[in-house]
Amino acid sequence: MKFKVAILGTGNVAWHLAPALEEAGHTVTEIYGRDLTKAKSLIKNLYTAEAKEDLDFSESEAEIYILAVSDQAISDLADELILPEESILVHTSGSVPMDILGYSSAAYTGIFYPLQTFTKDRKMDFEEVPFLLESDDQETLQKLKKLAKSLSPLQYTIKSKDRMALHIAAVFASNFSNHMLRLAEEIMNRKGLDYEMLKPLIIETI
Repeated sequence: MKFKVAILGTGNVAWHLAPALEEAGHTVTEIYGRDLTKAKSLIKNLYTAEAKEDLDFSESEAEIYILAVSDQAISDLADELILPEESILVHTSGSVPMDILGYSSAAYTGIFYPLQTFTKDRKMDFEEVPFLLESDDQETLQKLKKLAKSLSPLQYTIKSKDRMALHIAAVFASNFSNHMLRLAEEIMNRKGLDYEMLKPLIIETI
């Protein structure tokens, strides 16, 4: 099953997710960005997507709308969106509960959370990215599973409270590990020591 998808956001997740969806055979109809320049920059990597700077999607052909924005922006954007009937609205956050989308104009809501850190200029292999999915509507959940399966063999149905715990664990596993390695590098640099000496230990530990 192929879907028509609109993406709201122009950050790292949107930058990687939009072309990946097209490569999987889906159609990206629009890219929304508060900064239209960034939206136009993103669609240069896409086939037929249009750049939008307003939140009126009432004439859009998309079925699924993906909020790939900062946690702080999700609620306001969801409330301001004007969506077609029978539309599905999801966000990609690991720490924001699904019910924050409850006041939107979407008929159905859900979570489409890729459990990975995204860097704009670093190529991402989505087949190794787990997708955490949630929806109270079973038909919507099945559609999200099909969308995720087209990108990755790794899909998990996780409730918001459990996703929060998983997100915290991911912060310890990823962000804190990066911070510790940077501290180690700073210690070596202060003493004029070669950081390369630590790399075999780091690789073995990881």
